[in-house]
Amino acid sequence: MTYYGCALREVETKLQVLNDEFKLGHDRNPIESIKSRIKSVESIAKKLEKKGITLNADSMEENIARIENSIFDIAGIRVICAFPEDIYRLAKQLTSQDDITLVREKDYISSPKPNGYRSLHLIVEIPVFFSTGKRPMKVEVQFRTIAMDFWASLEHKMKYKKNIRNQDYIADELLKCSRIISETDYRMQEIRWLIESADSAE
Repeated sequence: MTYYGCALREVETKLQVLNDEFKLGHDRNPIESIKSRIKSVESIAKKLEKKGITLNADSMEENIARIENSIFDIAGIRVICAFPEDIYRLAKQLTSQDDITLVREKDYISSPKPNGYRSLHLIVEIPVFFSTGKRPMKVEVQFRTIAMDFWASLEHKMKYKKNIRNQDYIADELLKCSRIISETDYRMQEIRWLIESADSAE
């Protein structure tokens, strides 16, 4: 867990630097907030069980290797951005750094999940230097707009409620809300473009 905590700090620092640099040139921050978390041991064990992976009682190093090769989201960072274009710009800038390796990308913004979930998910690998040497660590980075995060948070809370009536109707309403939120994100982005172009004309 300590290894993953160090990897989180490395990636978060890179994102903060990109955020600060962007503000210098554009007088605004593309990142509204950054949240990080590490999966609990119980959560990791449940995920391994679902995958049918058993751990070796005698070898900690062998267990670590099995976990790292089967679960990529033990360490996670959620980056909340103001506009969709900020998401893609930051993701490109992060993954273009020479010490970052993009392992996997899932774009649920351009191709939302059937329930309406939207987010850009990256699995990146970054070298972390310890006293024993360099160790490559994987971190999941999720990018969302404020509106996407609001929707996902509410959908997650409601999903785990029991004995909900009219589940199909609720799912349909959530899907409609997701589409409205996405449309609003892009309209707000266009408004920002109009404001910026008016400022530059002056």
